[in-house]
Amino acid sequence: ELENQLTTKSKTLDELRQSLAFSGSADQSLVALSLRIPELCEMMDSIVSQSKQLKTSMLSMLDNWGVYDEVYTKFSLNIVRYTYHLEECKRSAVSLNALKYQVKILQ
Repeated sequence: ELENQLTTKSKTLDELRQSLAFSGSADQSLVALSLRIPELCEMMDSIVSQSKQLKTSMLSMLDNWGVYDEVYTKFSLNIVRYTYHLEECKRSAVSLNALKYQVKILQ
């Protein structure tokens, strides 16, 4: 996507160069073009630099998201396990109380 944007910006710069070349007299357009080219190149370099920074930060965020997803999956699995064990412990406690009651009755 970033490469497509850079391509679009490059085409826009080319169109601006062409429009400057065709507008006005030949001498004025050449002077105007020669004055604008460094500025446009600087803007293009800035855009390329910003897109590289954006790409780097996006890759970092994707890596972080992968770590988050993995941790969340493990955490969810542990919650399910602990919930199951809690339910089993409650059943054991109820069964133990029932057994104690039956022993008292039998005695």
